[in-house]
Amino acid sequence: MSQRLASTLLAVTLGLLASAASAADYGTPDTSAVAVANNSDLIIELGAGVSTQPAYEGAKDYIVSGFPIVSLQYLNLPGLFEIGSREETNGGFKLAPSFRFIDKRNAADYPELRGTRALDETYQVGLRAGYEFPIYETFNAEIYGEARYAFGEADGFVGNAGVDFISRPTKAWELKLGPTTSFADSNYMSTYFSVTPIESLASFGRLSAYEADGGFKTVGVRGSARYEFRPNWFINANAAYERMVGDAKDSPIVKVGSEDQFFAGIGLSHRFSLDLF
Repeated sequence: MSQRLASTLLAVTLGLLASAASAADYGTPDTSAVAVANNSDLIIELGAGVSTQPAYEGAKDYIVSGFPIVSLQYLNLPGLFEIGSREETNGGFKLAPSFRFIDKRNAADYPELRGTRALDETYQVGLRAGYEFPIYETFNAEIYGEARYAFGEADGFVGNAGVDFISRPTKAWELKLGPTTSFADSNYMSTYFSVTPIESLASFGRLSAYEADGGFKTVGVRGSARYEFRPNWFINANAAYERMVGDAKDSPIVKVGSEDQFFAGIGLSHRFSLDLF
């Protein structure tokens, strides 16, 4: 698949959001009338979506895959700790799970990688923490960071950090846009960006031997739009552009692929309130 796949999914995403906006003209749902039960011990948002992303780290081709939506608003463990707030707030400290999936990479599927060894899937699991503060009326900002442990084909630690500028023009809409960066340790970077001497020989010298070290991996910008079309039901759309930097950019894997990485996705989620104790 080419980058046209990313453009197509992004266009579909924008079209769906435009339809939602058009529907909102005929009556935005009164979300202020929805009250969260005061005795809830867990308020969590769960859902799933579909996205397009590079076929592998540094690829010029794209794949379509599913992704989970998991967001923790409030958790109360009596006598231990309390995280978040029972009432939905637009500020303060926020904590949520963080996931990412990297699909397998096989040189048989990508001629530009001929000579490299096959890589299995990698799973990343961790946490996202952020702090949101007001700037002006309906305009806020959030500083956030994500740390995940990678396991499967690649072992190591990876993460993201950035700033989101947030606008909530109505109770139903939330728009975010801001710069972001990603980084990884040497074990992870070596798995996806290094080329061993044997692999270089197997590629007949087309891929030079290379050893990638840890550090910053990408810089870019991310945006998202979120619409509550029914009480506690949400449409979530996102798009991002990232550019490889540092040792990732200098990798022969990226040089035969692309330094420019695009992402786009859309999903549906529902917020649950549970009384656990």
